Amino acid sequence: MRQELHTLHVRTHGKGLVPITRPVIDWVASTGIGTGLLTLWCRHTSASLTVQENADPTVCEDIARYFEALVPEDPSRYIHDDEGPDDMPAHLRTMLTNTQLSVPVADGRPVLGTWQGLYLFEHRRMAHRREIVLHLIGT
Repeated sequence: MRQELHTLHVRTHGKGLVPITRPVIDWVASTGIGTGLLTLWCRHTSASLTVQENADPTVCEDIARYFEALVPEDPSRYIHDDEGPDDMPAHLRTMLTNTQLSVPVADGRPVLGTWQGLYLFEHRRMAHRREIVLHLIGT
């Protein structure tokens, strides 16, 4: 049994889903581990991770729009606003999604469905540099 650890740095351009499938696939392949379990961990409280359709970009647009309606930036609704009016809604959106994903690995690749992709979901308006820790254990 082997373990590998890596930090993936992702630049965002404001709110929305950022595809991270390719760099994750490339890193898993570089480890030489053929079978195992990959854990992805987002080191932030205002961004999250998700598995979502990767064929039609309008899916990601609809998801982003849905979260805007579900958790609006309405300063009258929140007490916490230390970093601006998008701060507390970003925390709530992260809480409603995931900061951690587990994906099986087989034949040296994450086992994703035909239409599945991995995404960082940025919940803040400003561009950020996000860190995702990748941990792979296997043989």
